[in-house]
Amino acid sequence: MLVYLRLFKESFSFALSALRNNKLRTVLSLLGITIGIFSIIAVLAAVDSLDQSIKEDLSGLDKNTMYLTKYSFGPTNVPRWQRDNFPQTEHDDYEFIERNVPDIKAIAYVMFGGSESVKYQGESVTGVDVTPVSNGIYEIEDFKVENGRFYTESESNSGAPVIVLGYSVAENLFETLNPIGKQVRVYGRKLTVIGVLKKFGSGIFDSPDDKAYVPANFVRRFKNGGSDGIPGAIIIKPEKNVDIGAFEEVLKQKYRVYRGLKAGEPDNFFINKMSGFTDAIDGIIGTLNLIGWIISGFSLLVGGFGIANIMFVSVKERTNLIGIQKSLGAKNRFILFQFLFEAVVLSVLGGIIGIILVQLISLIATAALEFEFVLSVYNIFLGFALSTLIGLISGVIPAISASKLDPVEAIRTGM
Repeated sequence: MLVYLRLFKESFSFALSALRNNKLRTVLSLLGITIGIFSIIAVLAAVDSLDQSIKEDLSGLDKNTMYLTKYSFGPTNVPRWQRDNFPQTEHDDYEFIERNVPDIKAIAYVMFGGSESVKYQGESVTGVDVTPVSNGIYEIEDFKVENGRFYTESESNSGAPVIVLGYSVAENLFETLNPIGKQVRVYGRKLTVIGVLKKFGSGIFDSPDDKAYVPANFVRRFKNGGSDGIPGAIIIKPEKNVDIGAFEEVLKQKYRVYRGLKAGEPDNFFINKMSGFTDAIDGIIGTLNLIGWIISGFSLLVGGFGIANIMFVSVKERTNLIGIQKSLGAKNRFILFQFLFEAVVLSVLGGIIGIILVQLISLIATAALEFEFVLSVYNIFLGFALSTLIGLISGVIPAISASKLDPVEAIRTGM
């Protein structure tokens, strides 16, 4: 054990000596491995950060939540012309499902309202995503009311002129004033502010901070939700322990009967599950990781050749020393490990530089973009492991050639 510790110490000294004596050659050789490790760890850190942000955004939404609508949220075999002819999902459909489908924990009818201006006296906030939706959304979406309350089922059914503002909308519109009880103008109509949502923060998807919620039945009074009007959807959250496959089948069959579809006729609606959406995201994340590995692999290949090159040169420069070591009784494996350790030290040094660069850029990007880039312990460990592996692979052939040198020939050649 002491022999190998001494061997490691000597190899480390040789590596440092090589760095000092051949600065340009060493820097150029290490550049490849540094870029390779930097590329892989940077890509993995970026993808992991994106994945973490998406999962945090969706953490409060049950994966079994379903969106019943004429639109498909993913790839489908149904032709575009056929989908365009599907009937809209309307409020009557929502009422039917609420009454007739069992095992529903929460249900809401939503209209895709679009951006509107919210005005209070002389102040105005434009581009607000005003969402007409029934009060059941409060049990489905991941948001909480910080000030005031959300509208009740009675207010939702009657279409009361009330509104719940997102945190940023209320802050921009009222600044230091208490918004509760104030009347704002949306759609050219007056609505009373009854609640302000708790700050959610920015994310990959639209934040509730920049939204406002109004009862769907209020908007239905002056905006058509039929086939030529605003598209709608029914959001369904099943009971926690229900069999999702059986629930979806019951939902589909009852809705088919409601729409008058006969046996053999295709569905004229889609049931979009959040689990399918998250699976699609996982697939995208996996593809991004694969692409990152492929691109970075070329950098690692170049870095490996650089390490191998510097090791061949190192063997040639120290041929005389190798002969002297062998003549004094050094075994082949001692010489082999000496050069392998040196290759690993050089490679790991390049890897450390690459990881430090990733960390620095992550800190800068997090501060500049308000998006948290995370360099995980796993990725740091992976960087060290890859560096070590590349050092071993790149140094093994030069090390073997050094260990097999004849001592007499080595001394004669080096003279």
